[in-house]
Amino acid sequence: MSKKSKRPEMGAGGPPVRGIDPKILLRLIKLLIHDYPVHIIIAVVCIIVSAVVGVMPAIYIENITSIIVDGLEIAKTASFSDAWQAVIPEVISALVTMICIYAVGLIASTLQQQLVAIATQGFLDKMRKRMFEKMQDLPVKFFDANNHGDIMSYYTNDIDTLRQLISQGIPSIISAVVTLMFLVCVMMYFSVSLMVVVIVGVIAMFRVTKFVGGNSAKYFMQQQKAVGKMEGFVEEMMNGQKVVKVFNHEEAAKKDFDKVNEELFQNVEKAHIFANVFGPIMNNIGNILYVVTAFAGGILIVSDGLLLNVSIENIFAHGSIVAPLAISVVASYLGMTKQFTGMVNQASQQINSIAMAMAGAGRVFSLIDREKEIDDGYVTLVNAKIENGEIIPCEEHTGHWAWRHPHSADGSVTYTELKGDVVLDGVDFQYEEGKPVLHDVSLYAKPGQKVAFVGATGAGKTTITNLINRFYDIADGKIRYDGININKIKKADLRRSLGIVLQDTNLFTGTVMDNIRYGKLDATDEECIKAAKLANAHDFIMRLPDGYNTELTSNGANLSQGQRQLLSIARAAVADPPVMILDEATSSIDTRTELLVQRGMDALMKDRTVFVIAHRLSTVRNSDAIMVLDHGRIIERGDHNDLIAQKGTYYKLYTGAFELE
Repeated sequence: MSKKSKRPEMGAGGPPVRGIDPKILLRLIKLLIHDYPVHIIIAVVCIIVSAVVGVMPAIYIENITSIIVDGLEIAKTASFSDAWQAVIPEVISALVTMICIYAVGLIASTLQQQLVAIATQGFLDKMRKRMFEKMQDLPVKFFDANNHGDIMSYYTNDIDTLRQLISQGIPSIISAVVTLMFLVCVMMYFSVSLMVVVIVGVIAMFRVTKFVGGNSAKYFMQQQKAVGKMEGFVEEMMNGQKVVKVFNHEEAAKKDFDKVNEELFQNVEKAHIFANVFGPIMNNIGNILYVVTAFAGGILIVSDGLLLNVSIENIFAHGSIVAPLAISVVASYLGMTKQFTGMVNQASQQINSIAMAMAGAGRVFSLIDREKEIDDGYVTLVNAKIENGEIIPCEEHTGHWAWRHPHSADGSVTYTELKGDVVLDGVDFQYEEGKPVLHDVSLYAKPGQKVAFVGATGAGKTTITNLINRFYDIADGKIRYDGININKIKKADLRRSLGIVLQDTNLFTGTVMDNIRYGKLDATDEECIKAAKLANAHDFIMRLPDGYNTELTSNGANLSQGQRQLLSIARAAVADPPVMILDEATSSIDTRTELLVQRGMDALMKDRTVFVIAHRLSTVRNSDAIMVLDHGRIIERGDHNDLIAQKGTYYKLYTGAFELE
């Protein structure tokens, strides 16, 4: 079945857009503390120290102002020199104390920044590893169903939102909360009366935050999803650029891009409209609150005792909770009011980064939380040697393999030689519920036999090989490998026993030797060269600038399609599996190269069970059995001569009366 016909069960975009989710935020913080407990604890202590230090100047302004006022009172009854001598020691003492406090704050702030930087980058590194490790455990259908560019966005945009949250957002929130708590206590200590004015202003700020910040957060979260969609589209267009140009699809591609780009633009524009008006509104509310506080303080001062200040400080200074308001308190209070509104503004400004991080974290966790590829197999592949017809497991590689089959009923273990005997018995399969793809497919391939699948695109040829690999699990029927139900075989061991050469070649960044060795990581250079010779790739490799040490990038862009396919065949050859699957392996190779490859393929297929999918019927003539498929059913079977004699669908295909498509 063609991949184009598969529909995703769920997009890679993650959970639907919603408000800031406390569960996601809490999970992120728990994970951060789990990874860097010492760094986070010390950093939080440093943030608290820095926050407290930040409030101290306002307190000392009251102290210094009070000292100066006392000095002025002394100057009324004594000389200015006497007043100066009485005041200056206390002022110097207060200044020295402030310098020491600031020094502590500087040390704490510097240490906090360094620790947060280390924890942030380390945490992102661990998160990328968690995602990549999870991706290796996901089933193939996940990658079939989701846009690759969108998946890449997990590692770039989504991770970057976490960086902003951890390095800036969370420290700013903690600092703001601690500062606000400390300020509330100090402000309540100095004046409960003026605190009422501040509370009214803060209520106004929170209402603005809820409306403007909430809308900004919503669009920032939608922006994050739109970015993933954009990257997916661009990645798809880059990979298919030749096709776009061949079919003069540039204008249509531009229109499609404009739609995706417009969606991103709308979300970004709306998010930043709200974000840009948020700051000025909050600042002006803070300025108004500053003026109102000064006005209220002035009224209390000039009321000449008619209006008294309620404060805890009065209890210690005057023995009563009410007393006239001192100028020093107003001077200090104005500074604290400015700082208070600044902290509320700072905390509110982090809503955008938190919202984006929640969108990014939601997508990341949606990937990490996906169910792994289910593997309930217990039959494993082991090295073995054959002595007197008996299979004996061993540690060293002897060229023989065996299936180790434990039996839970009696606790015994049996060994079956790996030969490559594959049987499909009444297999049904569907990618989507209610849309069957294969119907009652039955066939067998004895060790050393070559079985070919012929049929139009979507007939189910590739689907059969995907089921043998257990990329997908069957709905009904049985698939047996050397007499063992493949559901009982561990997937890694099953796939280890199978070699596959696909129509679409995938080469990785590295040398030619590295790419061949991909089929068997412990293969020696000699084994890789032998495999290349078997695939008839050795000659062209030796003509490369650095031979087997030639670096390949961008999926082997410096090689021809035929050369890439030869390397793909060599990679399968070095694995030396008993069963080979050739999925239209020569369809992208020119006729001259095909003749060269065919000799290597014949050597590769010798004494192996081989499944061949081919559009070129000339490549399947020598097959032991040819299966003609139509809409998921086997409608004809037999060797080439038998099918020609039947003068059915295969005969018409071979003679050109029918086209495969």
